[in-house]
Amino acid sequence: MGLLDGRVAVVTGAGGGIGREIALCLAAEGASVVVNDLGTSLDGSGTGQDPAEQTCSLIEKAGGTAVANPESVSDFDGAGRIVAQAVDTFGSIDILVNNAGIVRDRTLLKMTADDYDAVIAVHQKGTFNCTRHAAPHMREAGYGRIVNITSSAGLRGNFGQTNYGAAKAAIMGMTFVWALELGRYGITVNAVAPAGLTRMTENLFGGAEAPPDQNPALNAPLVAFLASEGASYVNGQVLGRTGFAYTIFQTPRQVAEMWNGDGWTPSEVAEHFHEVLGQHLQPVGMPAHPLLGKKDEAPAS
Repeated sequence: MGLLDGRVAVVTGAGGGIGREIALCLAAEGASVVVNDLGTSLDGSGTGQDPAEQTCSLIEKAGGTAVANPESVSDFDGAGRIVAQAVDTFGSIDILVNNAGIVRDRTLLKMTADDYDAVIAVHQKGTFNCTRHAAPHMREAGYGRIVNITSSAGLRGNFGQTNYGAAKAAIMGMTFVWALELGRYGITVNAVAPAGLTRMTENLFGGAEAPPDQNPALNAPLVAFLASEGASYVNGQVLGRTGFAYTIFQTPRQVAEMWNGDGWTPSEVAEHFHEVLGQHLQPVGMPAHPLLGKKDEAPAS
């Protein structure tokens, strides 16, 4: 018996990397999987390859059930066809993992509007598009599991990733909103900030072999749990992975207050800020992997 026996899952961007490992794990736990991947390069341009079919082949060789889907999550109608394929082929959609993504890394002063829009379209809009089509089916069934893939780049910031960080932070915000809106229908919505050596991060180790804790497969068991019936009490949470550990984030929250019953003048704020609020300033940026030199070179999930 698997955690997901009889369930139907859609995993976007599952042609390789973290998405492929998630699809393989969900299938190994008994889910029938729609493997979505447009088959593009890292920046979203075409390659002519069919990685979704490759993932399906791996699932089938292991005794699982899967079908490939080549639609773009950035297209609203295309996202609808992804969900429709799950319902038409397997009879329902119980699990949605919003994983599809591209990167176009540049510093703010070099980033074009095209670079920004392309990344936002896949990560942020793609997550909305797929969820918007899947949620009505889940509401009707009274059950659903949605796992949004966010990133420490959006939760903490990462050099050269204005577009990617903005999209991933937005996905965190959407996770909170949807957890509130959909929880009453038996649907949980959580986010995971994974880690691992993939096409997006392979240059970080300069061609050297990545350490074992960078295996993208290490993320999948956490996603499989969140996709299961047993995770019904986990809703609106942001989880992650650091090395061999699973982690949980707490949202930005008030940790100190500077009070004045008569209100403040700018000079009074300047006089007291350091001694009260200034003691709680948070660090910015993703933590470095021990094998990497600079913080801005840390892997971006």
